[in-house]
Amino acid sequence: MLNNPYKIGNQANPQLGYTYPSYPVPTAVTNKMVPMTPAGSTLSPTGIPLQTGVNVPSAPLEESYIENILRLNLGKMATIYMTYENNSEWNAKIFKGKLEAAGRDHIIISDPVTGMRFLLLMVNLDYITFDEPLNYAYPFSGGTGPVR
Repeated sequence: MLNNPYKIGNQANPQLGYTYPSYPVPTAVTNKMVPMTPAGSTLSPTGIPLQTGVNVPSAPLEESYIENILRLNLGKMATIYMTYENNSEWNAKIFKGKLEAAGRDHIIISDPVTGMRFLLLMVNLDYITFDEPLNYAYPFSGGTGPVR
């Protein structure tokens, strides 16, 4: 069978020239999950792979993406300008509310007067305005940027 979904581990199919991804599998002795180790590494007594001779660059804790900036400013009032193409009722819409949550593809705000919550998709986002200073952490320094 060429596409067996039940294959576990790095099992090669020499006819097609590719390998399946490696997944942790339980051992027969302890019935605990043992992580697959990359080539050139060894397992420590705790079962965590130790890499030898490999320099892995560290990524910044926060990057300057819209959702991260919005997360730094939860609870603030925002005016969100959205555009909806090919909509016969309205092409553009403005939402005002308290910023409750933000993810990679969405924003959640609530109207403080009615309590209505809105789940807005980032794909429709044009821009956002705030009536107060924003919290913004620079991704390259880890510090807080100037408040204006």
